[in-house]
Amino acid sequence: MATMRYVLMRQQNEVSFVEMPQSHAYQLSALNLRLHKEIDKLTAEGVPALPFAIAECDNVDLHDKNINIHHGLIYMNELEQSFASIQEKSYPLISLLTEIRALQAQLEQWYEEMEEEEQAGL
Repeated sequence: MATMRYVLMRQQNEVSFVEMPQSHAYQLSALNLRLHKEIDKLTAEGVPALPFAIAECDNVDLHDKNINIHHGLIYMNELEQSFASIQEKSYPLISLLTEIRALQAQLEQWYEEMEEEEQAGL
């Protein structure tokens, strides 16, 4: 069974978690920091509001049903879609999209490998 890690996200007064493979959680946190560092350089309208990655943890026992746990690949797909829809072709956007898509591809591969292992009974 794969070990998962949770990235705690905060956007205004709301918190949520993104469930990631333990081996990839830090990458999401680092990507989030990079996106926040670069997002102000984008001049296009419609730049998405990003939550802040504020912590990582190994286990989550939720007591508040209003807090969401997002599947890591779904979160990355939505993140990629929101940045791909920005109508700007400047360097920061291309660079950011490349980083988002790299982590997205790594997650896709990771989940495929986990599914193959489960089917093989490993």
